[in-house]
Amino acid sequence: MGATQNIQKQISKLADGTTFKYEQLDIEPQDFSATAKAIERLIAKGVIKRVSTGVFYKPKKTAFGELKPNEEEILKPYLFEKGKRIAYITGISLYNRLGLTTQIPNSIKIASRNKRITVSNGNVKASPVKSYVDVTDKNFYLLELLDALKDFKKIPDLDKSSVIKILLTKLKELNPTETKILIKCGLAYPPRVRSFLGALLENIKAEGDLTALKTSLNPLSEYEYGINEKQLATAKNWNMK
Repeated sequence: MGATQNIQKQISKLADGTTFKYEQLDIEPQDFSATAKAIERLIAKGVIKRVSTGVFYKPKKTAFGELKPNEEEILKPYLFEKGKRIAYITGISLYNRLGLTTQIPNSIKIASRNKRITVSNGNVKASPVKSYVDVTDKNFYLLELLDALKDFKKIPDLDKSSVIKILLTKLKELNPTETKILIKCGLAYPPRVRSFLGALLENIKAEGDLTALKTSLNPLSEYEYGINEKQLATAKNWNMK
């Protein structure tokens, strides 16, 4: 199969509205030049469109015309490197998606351990923040929850009782292996986050050993979140106030 046919076949299998980069395509090194030309021909035909340099998308056609990919889809290619996840969306955009706030940010935050990811593509803008641990497909959604605990007091329009209920629900949905990974990742976060995480996990009687979280904390330290025992019954056990 020639390079052009190979690319056409791969793109035909992509869902409409999907964004992609060259590195996400199965291309032999010797075929890269031919692939680039094939991509340009497909753009000329309207089969795919360019989002930015090296980033493309397959348009989604509707009765009202073509739909452009949403913000998260545009940013998706930047979250991966050589097929492996290296970053995730965090900040207010994440907290909006999780239902913790109704606010919508002007700029999106992208967290990565070793790479600063900046995006400026029309109305879609993203700036980098450093993640506390290496980001993978197995932990990024757990890091999202830890970030919510870290930024709890900074989340705009925060309803503490409602947000705690949402967080408890999400933690209950984790299986024991996921909870174990969550605790391990949590140990890399500041003490106040470890305290909050321990209180939440104890509240739902999670299947996991909380000893590491407990012993990582200074028993004389207090962590001010403005949370009372009616909102989180186990808060006092973890020196939260």
